[in-house]
Amino acid sequence: MDIVIIGGGAAGMTAASRIKALKKDWNVRVFEKTSFVSHAPCGIPYVVEDLVTDATHLMYYKPEVFIKERGIDLHLNSKVVEVGDGFVRALENGKEKKYNWDKLLFGTGASPKIPDVDGIDLKNVFTADLPPDADEIKKAAKNAKDVVIVGAGYIGLEMAEAFVATGKKVTLIGKYDYPLPRFDKEIGEIIKNEVTRRVNYRASEMIEAIEGKEKVEKVITDKGEYKADLVVIAIGVKPDVELAKQLGVKIGKTGAIATNSRMETNIENVYAAGDCAECKHMITKENVWIPLAPPGNKMGYVAGVNMAGGYIEFPGVLGTQITKFFDLEIAKTGLNEKEAKEAGFNPKSVFIKAKTKVHYYPGAKDTFLKVFADKETNKLLGAQIVGYEMVTMRVNVFATTIQAGFTTKDLFFTDLAYAPPFTPVWDPITVSARVLKF
Repeated sequence: MDIVIIGGGAAGMTAASRIKALKKDWNVRVFEKTSFVSHAPCGIPYVVEDLVTDATHLMYYKPEVFIKERGIDLHLNSKVVEVGDGFVRALENGKEKKYNWDKLLFGTGASPKIPDVDGIDLKNVFTADLPPDADEIKKAAKNAKDVVIVGAGYIGLEMAEAFVATGKKVTLIGKYDYPLPRFDKEIGEIIKNEVTRRVNYRASEMIEAIEGKEKVEKVITDKGEYKADLVVIAIGVKPDVELAKQLGVKIGKTGAIATNSRMETNIENVYAAGDCAECKHMITKENVWIPLAPPGNKMGYVAGVNMAGGYIEFPGVLGTQITKFFDLEIAKTGLNEKEAKEAGFNPKSVFIKAKTKVHYYPGAKDTFLKVFADKETNKLLGAQIVGYEMVTMRVNVFATTIQAGFTTKDLFFTDLAYAPPFTPVWDPITVSARVLKF
């Protein structure tokens, strides 16, 4: 059996590894257009900040592990240029080669959105897309003083921290009033206040041009212009579906590849997983595209099991995510207020400020929660948390209870751990359920 996997990212390599674990005699080929596999582009800011010495460390496993230990036929620096019924053509060492497949997986991931403005091709204008970008940005940053980041989402915020930490003057240009606009205003304002303490945050501005002679010198927006020795474009990503379209694979309403719960596409023996694929939202039951690493890996696992003849379903996503900006930890799971209303719910919410430890124990820090439930059923719909410690624990509790279908009463009576160094006896999670009522 010939298996072809296009894309050597986390989803593709997870699928390949699962297939070889279940079907050792099958021929599993993976085509990766870069020299990196099983890579973590979310680690790029930490390379730039010099917390990680170089981009090769962003590979969870080195290529040799997949080739020698797992028996995967891994083709690096191999770009698939054509996908047909039962075959692919790949550009390798300047020559096209044809390979046959019995089953195929698209793990092509996502690519950065690029604004249509003059100067986008100037030297020292980057995207933070693939691990090799990290070393290039880091090299260019050595001689840079003024850095402009276009886009105030997760990557923009994390890159801003990296550059500030290395002594750069940073301007962060955001399209909306506050960074991370999928958070509601109460939480968004807290994030904004923290960001404006560290960088020149330009809210509600749109990039219009990038100017310079041989390399970038300034960025022009609809409200001003900003000196720049280096620019990072981080306005979002889009699913990479062009090869899938060649084969006639159905593209969903989100623009990503439409799949069922087994990661199957509309074409028999063709699968998709990771940042190029749609899946179900656990609350709304609608198809969504939420390109995040944990579900991407799990989608690859599910695809691999099913391609090898097993049966397993991917239950969907809540969109659980977390980042930080210096000491402020920022997380969310489930729906925000607008999404809840659009999905037909009648949400009730509570916004809480609390301490992370009991009042008498030293070192207690602030944390802020906004939690949602449906008024009719009291089922939990979402949670947003910012604070200075223990945010991961609390967002994971909410993610678990929302996925389990908990009501506010269920959450209130959840038997959470308590000790003065770790949490108040009335944990903010429990308090949120009590205030929401049941």
